[in-house]
Amino acid sequence: MSDQDPVHTDAGQLSLRIEALEAKLVFAEDLLETLNLTVYRQQQHIERLQKQLARLAEQVAGNTGAGEARNLKDEIPPHY
Repeated sequence: MSDQDPVHTDAGQLSLRIEALEAKLVFAEDLLETLNLTVYRQQQHIERLQKQLARLAEQVAGNTGAGEARNLKDEIPPHY
């Protein structure tokens, strides 16, 4: 007969497979947490940029004065 008992060999292989799956699960959980944090930070950044864009749009709208007639003399630099 062989030196190794097939039941113990199968149990050993099963144990190794379970350990490998557990290691992959831990890695996947860590990766998921990292990705979630990245998405959260990106969303915060997007919201800040949207607020800045809205403020700039208000400034531009305030400076141009919709409906005002533009005078070409206002466009000429002062040294002319």
